[in-house]
Amino acid sequence: MRILYMVSVVLTAALQLNAQSTRAGADITLRNFKFADGESLPELRIHYIALGSPHRDANGTVRNAVLILHGTTGSGNGFLSRTFAGELFGPGQLLDTARFYVILPDGIGHGGSSKPSDGLHARFPRYSYDDMVDAQHRLLVEGLKVDHLYLVMGTSMGCMHAWVWGERYPTFVDKLVTLACAPTQIAGRNRMMRKMILDGIRSDPDWRGGDYTAPPERGLRTALAMLFIMTSSPMQQQKTAPTRDSADAYITSYVNSHLRSTDANDMIYAFDASRDYDPSSKLESIRASVLAINSADDVVNPPELGLMEKLMPRVAHGRYVLIPISDRTRGHGTHSMPAVWKGYLAEFLEQSP
Repeated sequence: MRILYMVSVVLTAALQLNAQSTRAGADITLRNFKFADGESLPELRIHYIALGSPHRDANGTVRNAVLILHGTTGSGNGFLSRTFAGELFGPGQLLDTARFYVILPDGIGHGGSSKPSDGLHARFPRYSYDDMVDAQHRLLVEGLKVDHLYLVMGTSMGCMHAWVWGERYPTFVDKLVTLACAPTQIAGRNRMMRKMILDGIRSDPDWRGGDYTAPPERGLRTALAMLFIMTSSPMQQQKTAPTRDSADAYITSYVNSHLRSTDANDMIYAFDASRDYDPSSKLESIRASVLAINSADDVVNPPELGLMEKLMPRVAHGRYVLIPISDRTRGHGTHSMPAVWKGYLAEFLEQSP
């Protein structure tokens, strides 16, 4: 059932100074959801936040829907921060919710959507990025009655989902903005870091194959420390912790604070979902216009690999932007700093599909 919200209330919360806004929104239940590996769930819950209203053309097709997709272990609620919503969703801004219907879903295994920690633990279906995108598509079509997207924009994992959208549903979306990823399989150090996260948890005796009664703290500490390295920026962390003691205190505080809110099975599933991601063989099939943005201080997607320069020429309507390191960039986390890259977004949105 479609649940309507007072957009002004949600948007006001989004623009508050407190970046930790309370999650608001609704759930859609997808019946008989079948996963790519053959498993299924009779009911799959997808949580989402919707800002604005859909506008339809003379044929009844929605023309102003924008889907924004979060990163690994995140949620749609993260986009309600001052640094993201405050830069994009307000009056007169690029994705002003008085003009656009902005949809912020939680991916399978994340946020308020169905996930292992709901009760199935390691018996939860082993979902993939294709499954996550298919669930997003069903949320739109079955739940929100949205039959077309003007824009899909994704950060990190959501960036990879955007590439999958372009190939899996080539006529459904006009524009793609991919932030902090590459349209090829995860290999090299990127894959190694992910494997260290998975192995760190699974090798903890307290994990017990996923049926733990108390969190496998040693494994989680290892995993969270690696996640910190993946998403941080050397320049910014040197500023934040310029001495030995401050560096020790900072990373200890980070791990301790995230330990309380991280479920080991949810984290394993979230990182494992990237195992078969590889859109590189079908880049020529993408019909949408694409703006790909990476930052030069991204440890996860280091520019010296030259991947984007090799892959982007195969995208018919694609542009690649590499943001140089500066006081404004935040490593991999630059994807969630529109103040750094919204000038490129403005140019892109002015172009016809």
